[in-house]
Amino acid sequence: MTHTNRLAHETSPYLLQHAHNPVDWFPWGEEALALAQAEDRPIFLSIGYSACHWCHVMEHESFENEETAALMNAHFVNIKVDREERPDLDAIYMDAVQAMTGSGGWPMSVFLTPEGQPFYGGTYYPPAPRYGMPSFPQVLTAVSEAYANKREDIEGQAERLTAALARSGNIAPGGDDLSPRILTEAVGKLHQYFDDQHGGFGDQPKFPQPMTLDFAMSQYARTGDAEILNIAETTLERMAEGGIYDQLGGGFHRYSVDRIWLVPHFEKMLYDNAQLLRSNLNLWKITGREIFRRVIYETTDYVLREMTSPEGGFYSTQDADSEGEEGKFFVWTPAEIEAVLGGEDAALFGQVYGVTARGNFEGHTILNIVRTIEQVAKSVGVATGELASRLAAMRQALFVEREKRIKPGRDEKILAEWNGLMIHALAEVGVALDRPDALAAAQNAANFVLDKMSQADGKLYRTYKDGQAKLNAYLEDYAAFVRGLIALYESTFDLRWLAEATRLTQLMLEQFGDPDLGGLFQTGADHERLVVRRKDFIDNAIPSGNSLAAESLLRLAKLTGNDGYRQEASRIFAPMASAMAQQPTGFGRLLGALDDFLSPSQEVAIVGDPADPSTQALLAEVRRRYLPHTVVALKQPGDENPLPLLEGRSLVDGKPAAYVCENFACKLPVTGVDELAKLLDG
Repeated sequence: MTHTNRLAHETSPYLLQHAHNPVDWFPWGEEALALAQAEDRPIFLSIGYSACHWCHVMEHESFENEETAALMNAHFVNIKVDREERPDLDAIYMDAVQAMTGSGGWPMSVFLTPEGQPFYGGTYYPPAPRYGMPSFPQVLTAVSEAYANKREDIEGQAERLTAALARSGNIAPGGDDLSPRILTEAVGKLHQYFDDQHGGFGDQPKFPQPMTLDFAMSQYARTGDAEILNIAETTLERMAEGGIYDQLGGGFHRYSVDRIWLVPHFEKMLYDNAQLLRSNLNLWKITGREIFRRVIYETTDYVLREMTSPEGGFYSTQDADSEGEEGKFFVWTPAEIEAVLGGEDAALFGQVYGVTARGNFEGHTILNIVRTIEQVAKSVGVATGELASRLAAMRQALFVEREKRIKPGRDEKILAEWNGLMIHALAEVGVALDRPDALAAAQNAANFVLDKMSQADGKLYRTYKDGQAKLNAYLEDYAAFVRGLIALYESTFDLRWLAEATRLTQLMLEQFGDPDLGGLFQTGADHERLVVRRKDFIDNAIPSGNSLAAESLLRLAKLTGNDGYRQEASRIFAPMASAMAQQPTGFGRLLGALDDFLSPSQEVAIVGDPADPSTQALLAEVRRRYLPHTVVALKQPGDENPLPLLEGRSLVDGKPAAYVCENFACKLPVTGVDELAKLLDG
């Protein structure tokens, strides 16, 4: 029996997956909330996303089941939400589920009063009792009966929970000074959490945590402590060798279910790959090691090949499953490899990439580097360079074969926030590794957001798909996109990007700012009224809007000379001062921004024609270095320039010149690369 519900009119691939469930689903909106109030029915709110494996399982077991759907339709107004479209709803109700149960995740299942206040919830519920969990039909029946017979208790619980949820928007600045002590304490905690054998933090499952690794690298730059650099280097090296990295196609999977980065959850998210591109780029600048350069190259190729829409925006995710099986697209048997490479090459490949008859994942092999090229070259008596070339050709041959398989599904909605993260990454990769294709893709995506995801009044939309942009953008959309625009300015020196960044920053402060307590709200002043208006400071899988805003404000302050931006950033740090020191893995990006706030700023102003090899050499000297607190601006001879940083700058003896300033006090200009290197090192 085929059903069609209201989700058929949505653009989100996740919502459209549920459009033919027998459940009478509503999207979140006035119609559903009004019906719940008119009929005095509780709301069942289900939140997930298209690349979520257990979301698909619960749909198949429960939402496609006629009897379960009948129970849902009889007693509840049922609302389906894509967490990637509505991070505001996801954050509010995830806080509620964690408060009620001590943990959270997706699919998220929450029961609300008709006014939207949560009173009961959890995550995945099975169709029959198991794992010590009640069945979903049992939960539906119990909640419905409680709502009918214990109304006062439920309303009291909902009121108390909603009051607790509102606290994030009311955090007052603590008495703690913003000092380097916070950074030092955070580093001490990181050493406690670090897995020095396999990299990463904690036991299993293991998440990439690129923001924490970036903070570790910034602390190495601050202190020169090799032990803190080792945290980043060990982690990114183990990940690059592991199954969490796609050894054939580039790009990182979501996380590892084990401690050793071998077996991933196979979905690939745009935001993970954007952040890991930058982490690997930073580490390559510090160490110069080929393994990190290769990861950057291959992951960039992956994004341009798989995740870029014809219109220029970047898609959101790729599923873990293909043909109904998790990971099927990515795994191999020895016979499949031998059929492509032949016996001798297959044996060599298997030595490096751990291919065995037994396999390491359900009888198949997830490719991972188990022996270095040097070790295998020595054991078989081949030159290292020759083996590296042969392995590259083997990987390419297997990649071509793999492309014939049925690919995992792709969520092709385009989100302003995640595009901002990828624009930032590709802009930096483009100029550091001389990848004009990466820089062009970053510019195309920025143009796409400005052209297709902007409202008539200049505000941004959150999401775009199938020619339709919708939903007011959130703080994280503005902050991430602004950060991407700033990176584009520093990569191209096109003042248009800086002008757009400044315009959107002003809008962001007006829409999301809190003049009383500091920090920024997740939702804008003209957003629909929800049960609470929260502020998010925690850096989870994606940086919080406040972290991104602080980082962008500080960088804009240096480039434009507007100290008001720096003051706004300081008001973001103040409420979180003690929490950052105690829980560094929850504040990686915010700690990095605080480090920038506390460090001497360095500004490099270059004067010269960008096409002149001497200008290019000066720029290359800056860009090949890891300089987390340095901003770069460029002026062509004779140009009028609105940036204070470039005022009064000119060629020196007719040659392109670099002016290096610290905290707006400048050294004498230099024209040679060696002289510039000394100033930057100084």
